[in-house]
Amino acid sequence: MTPAAIIFDFDGVIADSEVRANLSLAESLTAAGMPATYEECLRDYYGHNWQETQRRIEARFGRPLPADFRETHRTRARARFMEGFDAVPGAPAFLDTLGALPRAIASSSRAEYIDWALGLFGLRHHFGMHIYSADGWERGKPHPDIYLAAARGLGVDPAGCLAIEDSPTGARAALAAGMTVVGFCGAGHIVDRAGHGEMLRGVGVHHVAPDYEAVRALAFHRA
Repeated sequence: MTPAAIIFDFDGVIADSEVRANLSLAESLTAAGMPATYEECLRDYYGHNWQETQRRIEARFGRPLPADFRETHRTRARARFMEGFDAVPGAPAFLDTLGALPRAIASSSRAEYIDWALGLFGLRHHFGMHIYSADGWERGKPHPDIYLAAARGLGVDPAGCLAIEDSPTGARAALAAGMTVVGFCGAGHIVDRAGHGEMLRGVGVHHVAPDYEAVRALAFHRA
């Protein structure tokens, strides 16, 4: 049965960005006197909006981030993202197969960054106005609010939506919204796809997909 709509997370689902993002964050934190590794950033902050990430960082180090941290970090990250940044393998071809099927992005990242990246990848036309960002929201993922907002914007019942998520945090958000969730394991930051898939199954996702061919089979050939 074809879903009423497909709602995509962005980082790690459309943009192959998590390695760059977490390397940059580790570098920025270390430069600010809050030493962190790439692995720690991926483990502790992956999938959250900035507001929750900042709360977690400050709780870990017991002091506030410098006032200019986010802007300084954004400058550092932008430099890393300017070289070789691309879409997740298979994402553009999958979007080309959707025809008129409603689709949206429900992301923790800044709307301006999402729009820039979609333009870079040549994918902006696939989403139109249906780009939903939880940046600045008090309740980001794992709360369902951003997924519910995307379904509402599309005018579809959340229960009829297929959500594609790569992080446990995001998967919990889509599950809490009442959607059918595919745990996606096809981006560059996922080294152990089988292990990551098992972790997502433990969260409760309905399906696990190692790549977009598997997503396509799940989206259009489900019983």
